[in-house]
Amino acid sequence: MSETVYAAQPAPEPDYDHLLRANLERVFNERDADRRAAALDELYVVEPVMFEPTNVVEGRSAISMVAGNLLEQFGPTFRFKPVGTAVGHHGLGSMQWQAGPDGGPIVVSGADVADVVDGRIARLWVLLNHPEA
Repeated sequence: MSETVYAAQPAPEPDYDHLLRANLERVFNERDADRRAAALDELYVVEPVMFEPTNVVEGRSAISMVAGNLLEQFGPTFRFKPVGTAVGHHGLGSMQWQAGPDGGPIVVSGADVADVVDGRIARLWVLLNHPEA
């Protein structure tokens, strides 16, 4: 009798576009701290890490604080908006974005690059584009 060997099927890829758009909208555009915390619980692993150009932020509550401070700092109509569709494979996703006041100029642009584990963001790198001259 011969033995049949089956290769393990890789886990299905997460929907990177849905996950990273939800992160922008429900975490970084959310002004209500309780709704932002609920989104972080859903979208991030228990102990996430976010890497900013000049800071390393550890934990959901610290990421929530950073998001809230950004929104407060830049005013009541400041928003992050995705540019195009997020792409990813094998647990790494990337989404381009831009931000500024509604109807106003783009103040900052960049990309989020996420290490995704079991469909949730484990580590997030925030990459900022150089300002245009």
